[in-house]
Formats: sequence, structure tokens, C-alpha cells
Amino acid sequence: MVKLKNSFQRKEKKYALTNIVYQQLKRKLQPYMEEDEYGLHTIISIYFDTENYEMIRNSIAKPVYKEKFRIRSYGLPNEDSTVFLEIKKKVSGVVYKRRVALSYRTAKKYLKKPHSFQLKTTKDQQIKQEIDWLFARKRLEPKVMIAYDRRALLASENEDFRITFDFNIRYRKEQLSHTLDDHGDRVAPEIDVLMEVKALGAYPVWFSEILGGLEIYPTSFSKYAQTYQRYLYCKEDFQHVV
Repeated sequence: MVKLKNSFQRKEKKYALTNIVYQQLKRKLQPYMEEDEYGLHTIISIYFDTENYEMIRNSIAKPVYKEKFRIRSYGLPNEDSTVFLEIKKKVSGVVYKRRVALSYRTAKKYLKKPHSFQLKTTKDQQIKQEIDWLFARKRLEPKVMIAYDRRALLASENEDFRITFDFNIRYRKEQLSHTLDDHGDRVAPEIDVLMEVKALGAYPVWFSEILGGLEIYPTSFSKYAQTYQRYLYCKEDFQHVV
């Protein structure tokens, strides 16, 4: 399982790459970065929202503050696998994540009865209370599964600088509460590879030079937002604004 912090902040930028540009970029990054120990792995998320998709509609409007909630698994989980209940917030361009780790069995119980148990550590319990409050305030329900296959690169001299490459981004809007699996249809068939660059501060000079040399430029692409706009949007969503 991927070892991740339960809370952190960073800036994230995304870039849509062709397979040819991806291979060129990967070669140029070799002197500076290495792939993490997990290699190619699958990430599966169930995104939750209000009945009328209030959270993603607000996010698409690009406000100063926005938030999402999801269950995330690294790989196909069994009942005892660790999954994450995660709140993702973005404030003035900075991403903040708060999450708690639970067994998949416990996570499913949580969704039925959010207040039925407490977590062991004070920090985890505090994050869970934030999630409890969000669930109660928004009356969240599962809306869509989004999965993709990922490779992650780590900078040898800067642990806060990380690059991920996502392939075969796919979605499913049915059968969300039974099994957490990765079966679905492509979200954006025109994108071969979605690169995300995650950093606390400015990019290293060498990386900026590589981007410029390959003429790679940032794009606006949210997996959930694109899925909603392309496949889930319905005019009826806007009839009742909470």
C-alpha cells in the first residue's frame, strides 16, 4: 500500500501529454528523479456529493475555496485492505488534504452510520469529526467512481517535489456501494497521459527548463469535474440550489 500522510498541503498543476511527449519527458527526468517503489499502480476513488451535485458545481465555478470528499483505495481492496476517507480542499490555489485510514470493511460501515465509532488517535478523531460534519451538513451520497493507473516520480534532492503520470482515466456511475473496483469507461479518450506536478514552492530550475524545451504547458483538468461535465451533467441539477 502507498504510504501517505494523513494531512498535507501543496500546489498542484496538471499537464496533458501525448505518449510521444511522455516518453521524451521521462528520458529527460531520469538524471533528476526516480520512480517510487510501487511502480504502476491503480488508484480508485468514489466521489461523494449532494443530490444535485452542489460541490462539483461550486468547484467548476472556480471559487477561492472549494472542497471534495471521496473514499480512496490504492489497488483493488478486500475487506481488510486500508482505504482512506479524504477531504480535499483548495484555497487560493493551495491544496489541503485531510484523511483517515480505515479498513474497507469499517469504511463501508462508516458510510451507513458515521457517528457509530471513534478512532484511536486524537488527530484521526479530529479529522473524522470534520468528515462527520461535512456528511451531516451536505447530506452526501456516492456519485461516481473514478479510477486510473499511476506512475509516480520522486526528486532525489527534494522530497516535496513529486510528479505523477495517470493513464486510462475511467469512470462509472452505477454500482457504487457494493464493491470498490476499477471497471469503467474512459473519461477523456483524447488524453494519453495526465501529468500532475506537486510542489510546495517554485519548480526546480532544471524542471522548468525541461518543460520549456518540450513546450509543455499547464492545463485545467479535474477528473471529477470533467466526468461531471461530460457524462453526469443534467439541467435538473440547477433547479434546486442548496
